[in-house]
Amino acid sequence: MKQKNSWEITDEFWEYAEPLIPKKTRDPDNDIAYQRKPGAGRPPMSPRKVLEAIFFVLRTGIQWKALPKTFGSSSSVHRYFKFWAESGFFKALWASGLRKYDEIVGITWEWLSGDGCMTKAPLAQETVGDNPTDRGKKGSKRHILVDGIGVPLSLVITGANRHDVSQLEILLDSIIIERPDIFEEPQNLSLDKGYTGVPALEAVVLRGFIPHIRSRGEEKNIKEKDPTHKARRWIVEVTHSWMNRFRKLLVRFEKLTDTYKALVMFSCAFIAFRKAGVI
Repeated sequence: MKQKNSWEITDEFWEYAEPLIPKKTRDPDNDIAYQRKPGAGRPPMSPRKVLEAIFFVLRTGIQWKALPKTFGSSSSVHRYFKFWAESGFFKALWASGLRKYDEIVGITWEWLSGDGCMTKAPLAQETVGDNPTDRGKKGSKRHILVDGIGVPLSLVITGANRHDVSQLEILLDSIIIERPDIFEEPQNLSLDKGYTGVPALEAVVLRGFIPHIRSRGEEKNIKEKDPTHKARRWIVEVTHSWMNRFRKLLVRFEKLTDTYKALVMFSCAFIAFRKAGVI
C-alpha cells in the first residue's frame, strides 16, 4: 500500500517496524496479561494501530488527548508510546532504516554535515533553556549529523541556551551505526562558523574526520573563485526543514526529554526509509 496521506503508515513501513515492537507481558492500560483465556478481560490494542496513532500525532502535531476516536483510547496510545520509547523501539527503528538505506542507496559517508536547530518548548521540564533568538523564552535544540544527502546519522537534544560546539563531541560519538574505515573511505565533515576554534577542530580530527568549517560568506567566495566547488554544509539545514514538517517537532510540547527524543528518532527513521525508497 502506497502512502495516500502524510500521516498514514504504509504496509511496507509496518513490515520493517513490526519485528521491532517491544514485547510486554502485561497490558499498560489495565495490567492484565496479554495471553488471556478467551473472553477474559479487554484485549490489548493492535500494535499497528498504536504505531499509526503515534505517527498521526507526530505528523499533525495534535495533542495526545485530541487523537481521533478511530485510533482508540488516547491515554492507552500514550502509555504504549512511553513504554516503546523506554524500550528503545524508536532508536532501533531508526537504525533499521539506516541499514536499509545503506543497503539500497548507500550512506554518503564522503561528505557529512552537522548543525543545531532551536525550537520553542513552552511545557518542557528537561533539556530546556532560555532561547537567545526568542526573547529568552523556553526552548530546546536538536543537534543532528547527516550524510551527504541529508539522512540523519546522529542526534543530541539540549536546551536552547547550549552552544552547538559544546555538543560536537557527543554528536560525533553518537552515530547509531558503525562508520566505515576512514582509511578506506575518507569522511569530510562540513560545519558552520559556530564550530570555529581549536577544541572543535581537535574533536573532528581526533575522530578521523576531515574538517571543513566555514561560514556562508566563505562558501560564497570559494564558489566565485572556483565554479566547480559544491557547497555541502547547507544539507543539514534541509534535514532540519524536513523534520519541521513533522508538526509535533516544530514546537516541542513534550515535557520529558526521552519522549521528545523518541519522536525525533521516529522522524529520523521515516526519513531513512523514505530515502531508501521502500515506503
